Amino acid sequence: MTTYTLHLPDEVDPGEPEALDRAKLVPDAFVWPAFWFSALWFFWHRLWLAGLIVLAAEILVWVAGLTLGLSPVAGFVIALLLSWLIGLEASSLRRWTYARTGRPIRDAVTASDVREAEVKFVARWLREEGTRLGTAAPRAVTPANTRAESPALGLFPEAQAPR
Repeated sequence: MTTYTLHLPDEVDPGEPEALDRAKLVPDAFVWPAFWFSALWFFWHRLWLAGLIVLAAEILVWVAGLTLGLSPVAGFVIALLLSWLIGLEASSLRRWTYARTGRPIRDAVTASDVREAEVKFVARWLREEGTRLGTAAPRAVTPANTRAESPALGLFPEAQAPR
């Protein structure tokens, strides 16, 4: 199961149905296209600053390899490790870019695929709309001083009266 984050602009009110048209979903998983295409993947997703940082890192590693006179095998291994790091951090850089441009994380869910994550986000988002308008069903409130049936379920049970 993958965790997905929902990114929306700051000016959007919670529960506003039209806001979901501008929503961005970001999976927290390894990004294979970012591994294979690195900076091009960032530019495709309009993540300009992150793409430039990745491109600069790749050029810097390439120049360092030429300057140090590394063998082609060592250069390939280093480039492969850098691509692996980019694939691992692509989602984080995407979330960072969205937060920097005024689209912070508004929600997170765990789902097996994107469609399930979208369904969960829409259900939560519309539930917030119902709560805001006062149309949501009231929730049952459990008093804080109620005790469980078994008094010693954890490592630190409540003190019992002496017998």
